[in-house]
Amino acid sequence: MIEDRVFVDTNILIYAHDTSAGIKHKKAQDIIVDLWESGLGILSIQVLQEFFVCVTNKISKPLTLDKTKEIIESLLKWNIVVNDGEFILKAIEIHRRYRYSFWDSMIIQAAIKGNANFLLSEDLSNDQIIEGVRVKNPFL
Repeated sequence: MIEDRVFVDTNILIYAHDTSAGIKHKKAQDIIVDLWESGLGILSIQVLQEFFVCVTNKISKPLTLDKTKEIIESLLKWNIVVNDGEFILKAIEIHRRYRYSFWDSMIIQAAIKGNANFLLSEDLSNDQIIEGVRVKNPFL
């Protein structure tokens, strides 16, 4: 069982719903179930938007619009970070300092704003700590 507040990047959420993702699918599903049970999962509006686009268009077995909407409605019960102007300015500073893409910097800023202990992502540097948030790649 997870005990820390955990921000989930889009790729983890996609794998949890992409049955063609092999072992990543099972691992991501387990993570999402643990976070549902603990109530410690954090997402952002950006993650939900990216999730919608990817699972309805970019995976090998796309989900229907109705199924995707149902999943997102459920996920809205999680802790959701909403971007604002100050948020974007802080993401630009993360982009400048750590040299991540702007969009990855927005994800990192969302984890910071959500008071996450961990940010789960396969796209960022594993074990790097950024402003108190430790990046973990759950597939390593």
